[in-house]
Amino acid sequence: MRTEELVSLLARGTEAVDPRWLARRYLIALSAGTAIATLLMSAWLGVRPTLLRDLSVPMFWAKEAFCAALGAAGLLAVARLARPGRRPGWVPMAVAAPVVAMWLLAAVALLTADPRDRSVLIFGQTAGVCPFRIALISTPLFVGIFWAIRGLAPTRLRLAGAAGGFAAGSLGALVYSLHCPELAAPFLGIWYVLGIAIPTAVGAWAGPRLLRW
Repeated sequence: MRTEELVSLLARGTEAVDPRWLARRYLIALSAGTAIATLLMSAWLGVRPTLLRDLSVPMFWAKEAFCAALGAAGLLAVARLARPGRRPGWVPMAVAAPVVAMWLLAAVALLTADPRDRSVLIFGQTAGVCPFRIALISTPLFVGIFWAIRGLAPTRLRLAGAAGGFAAGSLGALVYSLHCPELAAPFLGIWYVLGIAIPTAVGAWAGPRLLRW
């Protein structure tokens, strides 16, 4: 059998994938995951009473932009790695940029602060619980994103799982920020990053187990 005949035989009966199906799958996963994560945060911790007042604080918007930028980078990584044979490309740079920017802000804050205040900038009031709260709140997003990835036949399972966990953790941190009173850059650069790292590590472990097809 000639190559042309073989290709024709293999292609017979196949249909083009509707790109809207992929968009709908992501939309369902993100909408459901975010809604459930927000309900979980509200019922468990509640929105902080100073939220409206904090809207006038520049560091509040820096925190929101930090989480949103990481979430966007995570979703870009998912979009690439959820398809067969795709590589991360420039996504690692998109992930690193917000983290490096927050660490630079943290360095400036620590260098310009009174030495007696530095421990407060680093540990705040909630360092002991912040990473674990982010990880728990991100769980519905983790489930939704993994469901979306599983239907797209990824081949780099560990990387795809890590990307899914990273996206879930970043968006979970964005939801958690509506409760969290911490606004110091050193706190965000350490404990928020650790909170996002937990579902990222879980995703890397679960990828080869849950995304196999």
